[in-house]
Amino acid sequence: MRITILAVGKVKEKFYTEAINEYLKRLSRYCKLEIIQVADEKTAENCSENERNVVKQKEAERLLKHIPEDAYVITLEIKGKEIDSIALAEQIRQFGIHGTSHIIFVIGGSLGLHSSVSERADYKLSFSKMTFPHQLMRVILLEQLYRSYRIINHQPYHK
Repeated sequence: MRITILAVGKVKEKFYTEAINEYLKRLSRYCKLEIIQVADEKTAENCSENERNVVKQKEAERLLKHIPEDAYVITLEIKGKEIDSIALAEQIRQFGIHGTSHIIFVIGGSLGLHSSVSERADYKLSFSKMTFPHQLMRVILLEQLYRSYRIINHQPYHK
């Protein structure tokens, strides 16, 4: 299975990069995984709702260029469905059984996702009602993907 993490912005902190690289290494035995980063837009601290929407729209255009028609798209959104690790593992297992060959997880920028990206989603996933830094969300997602594959393969890790 091919998994793409499509995210807005670059990872700047070394500790995030080290964690991401560790999970990429661990996941390489289970799937083909790539991370695509698109540029984020600079956002003024006190910008209007209209300005926020313009920023999200520009980021959305960059994201949508990387989403092929045949990919199964999962957006990470606060208003998405909350599931546990076992349910995520089962969903990934089912994708493999039913021939889904490419899953794209989309992580928005600091303002979230534009409605055009959300509308393209086949599934909207929430990790929590809390807001996380988008750089940290990559690490959290990678850890959950690794946990999912360990569960699928009946290997120790999940508790």
